[in-house]
Amino acid sequence: MICNVEFPAKWIDSSTMEIYLRTGPGPHDNSFSNAKFVFPIGCKVMIDAAVRLLSLFNQLDICQKRVQLVFDEGESGAMGYLDRMGFFDHLSKNIEVIPARPFVSGAEIYGGTNTSLVEIARINPKFRDETLLTRLTGALMRSCCERPDADELEGAAWTIFAELIDNIFSHSETSIDGYAALQLYPRGNSLRVAVSDSGLGIMGTLRPALENESPSLSNLSDVELLVEIFKQGISRHGSDRGCGLKGSAAKAIKYRAQLDVRLPNLRVLLSPGKEGYRPNTAYCYESLPLIWGTHIYFDFSLD
Repeated sequence: MICNVEFPAKWIDSSTMEIYLRTGPGPHDNSFSNAKFVFPIGCKVMIDAAVRLLSLFNQLDICQKRVQLVFDEGESGAMGYLDRMGFFDHLSKNIEVIPARPFVSGAEIYGGTNTSLVEIARINPKFRDETLLTRLTGALMRSCCERPDADELEGAAWTIFAELIDNIFSHSETSIDGYAALQLYPRGNSLRVAVSDSGLGIMGTLRPALENESPSLSNLSDVELLVEIFKQGISRHGSDRGCGLKGSAAKAIKYRAQLDVRLPNLRVLLSPGKEGYRPNTAYCYESLPLIWGTHIYFDFSLD
């Protein structure tokens, strides 16, 4: 059987992506041996959706499913933007692209020339790219250097980027690469930072440890526990190792950042309040089609 997903002829963000993935059992379902994804004329992909789709497509290839991506508008549409951000540089060579993969990578030609974009970077769980943090933070500062609080923003950005990337090394337990990217959207005066991995996920590694170390926390729902991770710094490695995501969240709140966390079958959207991210400001979507790993993006308001 074939899993067919046709995206709409408009901008696709993470929310839109989820809506169209939920039209069936999901491409990871064992009933499907093939998966076809269609990007029609007028379709455009935002960076948070792009890195999640990249992870999903490569996961399906690992599962030996035949994957086909159809771009009706060719390189003048969604395909061209994905090429510019380096999407095809990281896409498995086994995946079929129609009409054809770009002959030369747009990211290789123009990489680093757009101050509003950090092209998709591979995060190898076995090897740390020490330049990635500098590139992500540098891109943000080039876009926001006129702000009076630029120095403070730079420090906050460094912390957030570092912890999101470190989370891959702490929780992924996979040999599959993770990805990170950044895009400034001037018209919306917002900045999106996206990090994606294909590992066990935060809950998959945290819950087994909590059952022995913190039984009271193990009784929390996934949403409640996820909020506590960002509020209290819960970690399977002990309290001294759990402050990273808490610290990044605290800094993100200062810039009214919306937080989107996608786990294997669960997605939680968190809006900042006066006391940080809280369960009563969380929107939870459960029983989602399977996507391995943890996928996080912050959407910063730069007003």
